[in-house]
Amino acid sequence: MKQKLIVAVLICIGITVFSSCKDSNVISIGVNAELTGSIPVAGKSCVNAAKMAAAEINDQGGIAVDGKTMRVEILAEDNEDKAESAAAVAQKFVSKGVVAMIGPNASRNAVPAAIVAESNKLIMISPWSTIPKLTEKKKYIYRSCFTDDFQGVVVSSFIYKKLKARRAAVLFDITSEYNKGIAEVFKAEFIKAGGAVTAFESYSTGDKDFSAQLSKIKASRADVLFLPNYYNEVPLQIQQARQQGLKGMIVGSDSWGSEEILTLGKDIMNGLYFTTHYAPDMATEKAKKFIADYEAKYGAKPDDVAALTYDAFGMLFESVKKAKSRNPENVLAELSKLSNFPGVTGTMKFSSGSGSPVKSAVVIQIRDNAFKYYDTVNP
Repeated sequence: MKQKLIVAVLICIGITVFSSCKDSNVISIGVNAELTGSIPVAGKSCVNAAKMAAAEINDQGGIAVDGKTMRVEILAEDNEDKAESAAAVAQKFVSKGVVAMIGPNASRNAVPAAIVAESNKLIMISPWSTIPKLTEKKKYIYRSCFTDDFQGVVVSSFIYKKLKARRAAVLFDITSEYNKGIAEVFKAEFIKAGGAVTAFESYSTGDKDFSAQLSKIKASRADVLFLPNYYNEVPLQIQQARQQGLKGMIVGSDSWGSEEILTLGKDIMNGLYFTTHYAPDMATEKAKKFIADYEAKYGAKPDDVAALTYDAFGMLFESVKKAKSRNPENVLAELSKLSNFPGVTGTMKFSSGSGSPVKSAVVIQIRDNAFKYYDTVNP
């Protein structure tokens, strides 16, 4: 009897994916989020949307797979906004045998997590990581957002054509893959359009004094300043830019997408523009329902991370339903066939072999301390 018990325990330890020692009526999905660190608002939005997406499925009775109806279980882990922690969380989800992992969000965390996921054949969908290399030459890595190469074209075109600027400066975090990547794409695209990048200044994560860089930017006589930096850093950078006497337009990227930037920046943000994934005030009927449900549940408007997380789960749930299985390989087979997915952030079109969707971007203007739709840019 004792020997049989030992054998049973060993079997439970040895099976890492669909262990009979786990609840056979549960589909477990990991969420790798930045709940602490420099962008906790993004992590909270991600987990909130994950829980809401799972609750909607469970309220409908669950998902019919493997010949039975199963409920969805969310396993959320904090990656602390650190590359090594994001990779460790991914490895933890591998050991837990989750069907898939949603997140990380920031590219600096998503890239190392993707290495772990790909090598262990774990499906990963990042809601917010726009760096192109995330999905390159990878079978198991997807995203629900557009990429920086597209966003770089959008923002450079907007600045050159809409704002009529011909001299642009850039200030970016050189230690963050996202910031550095989009800054370089923007520079190349703006020059290609016929403009001049008069200053290309960098700093490191955690810096608080940008006076030296901004002094060079002012001396360069730029018409516009591009800040592809995170919402928690931008207000201080803009404040110091205005103190230096920079009077021109300041434009941002999707990393401005949290309304926390309005709380931190207040009036200095009014009149500025940034490119992002969707505009709540120009939402489709599907998006309007998502926004209303999210506000009712959490008492706050969903930001772009929340919306993109919800879409990531939508992609995953559709694939699980079509596969009628929680086996990751079966789910991946359906995910890889996804060509058009109508999400709350727009229709996502996938080409064969690519985990990155082709989708529209929007330009937001900050007016009256709120995000207001300004324009749509199609691929």
